[in-house]
Amino acid sequence: MAMPLAAVAEVLSGRRHVYYGWWLLAASVTAMAFGSGVSFWAFGFYVQPLEQEFGWTRAEVSLGFSSALLVSGLSGPLIGRFIDARGPRTAILVGTVLTALTYLLLATTNSLWQWYAYSALNAVVRQLMFFIPFMALISRWFDRRRGIAVSILGTGFSLGGFIVLPLVGLVMETLGWRATLVASGIAVAVVFLPIGLFIVRNTPAEMGVSPDGAQDADGRASTPRPIEGVTLPQALRSPLFWALAFGFMLFFYGMFGWLVHQVPFYESIGLSRRAATSIVSATAALSIGTRLLVGVIADRISRFEYVVVGLALTLLVAMVTLSVSTSPTAIAMFLVLWVVGTAGGPMVEALLLTRAFGVANFATILGAVVVVETIGQILSPTIAGAIYDATKSYDLALLMFTGTFAAAAVIFLGASRLRRPFEPGAGDERSGGR
Repeated sequence: MAMPLAAVAEVLSGRRHVYYGWWLLAASVTAMAFGSGVSFWAFGFYVQPLEQEFGWTRAEVSLGFSSALLVSGLSGPLIGRFIDARGPRTAILVGTVLTALTYLLLATTNSLWQWYAYSALNAVVRQLMFFIPFMALISRWFDRRRGIAVSILGTGFSLGGFIVLPLVGLVMETLGWRATLVASGIAVAVVFLPIGLFIVRNTPAEMGVSPDGAQDADGRASTPRPIEGVTLPQALRSPLFWALAFGFMLFFYGMFGWLVHQVPFYESIGLSRRAATSIVSATAALSIGTRLLVGVIADRISRFEYVVVGLALTLLVAMVTLSVSTSPTAIAMFLVLWVVGTAGGPMVEALLLTRAFGVANFATILGAVVVVETIGQILSPTIAGAIYDATKSYDLALLMFTGTFAAAAVIFLGASRLRRPFEPGAGDERSGGR
């Protein structure tokens, strides 16, 4: 494979003077858009159809998402270790096939236990092909420009809500939820398999280049260096690991809880499904610019924890705004605040983890953090659904989200004072990835 790869590198990186990492990033953005569009952004679309067809409560439907998060969270370290050991490319290819099959399996759901079991299976195998492997990939290919690169990758998440989500909604309205799941499985295979087969390369060294396309003083590509980072046991001994893990657990508690229930919330205040979809899509579109801004900032400051404090406080104000009023003006104010507050989200998490622990075992360490985060992500949508079932309102749920964002801000502020265990080139015990 050396000659074909060298030829590709010459065409894409040499003659046109474009670093191959940028082509890889463009493909990764496409994958993130489709992956998020048919999963995270689409969660809320399945709540009401399942309620209507099977007579399940909102809490029961939401528990399907929570059970999926529980299993996927517990399997996070194993998934991460597989990605670090075998490389993101293998993980993406294996995960794509399995994820496509589980979407087809979900379409056959006829009972509550099937909804729970199939959702959990889908969530586990989806980790192999979505988010974690692409985060690990881009973190390996970019160093000095990692902040902007990861933020550009994050725009794929926004594009999923802006472009893919309306298509999901259209299929849902036209053909129903089962056909939507079948279409999602087909879309996953069509998009991810070519990217994994023909574009993804695990490290810059495979293409004979260095991260960022770095050059020596004479203008030639610098010698590729091994990827660096602390091991998982070293990370677990660091107070910073636990501060970040619990901080993001609370941050995503509010963020993911709202993500699952945003469409049902808008419908509960009298908006149509189409109007709710338009609001969600507009939110995703507006977040593209703020994600890029966060990336630019990330490459210019040393303690990025302060930015996360600001994001958490912004989301706190957003929830308070929506709690006070659901008028068009209040909703517009909420959307602006939400767009700013969620500008980083998972992308910010990836930047903080790579700065603190390096990239050699990034997927494994992120998988361990996900175990902690899963606690909040399991409880959040289920409790919010139970609150709605009991009160026929989301008022208490909004108050709950407000509290978790406040607590997250406090923890991130404390994390900014903790020592990072990883320093590039410091010679600590490190292990390379494939």
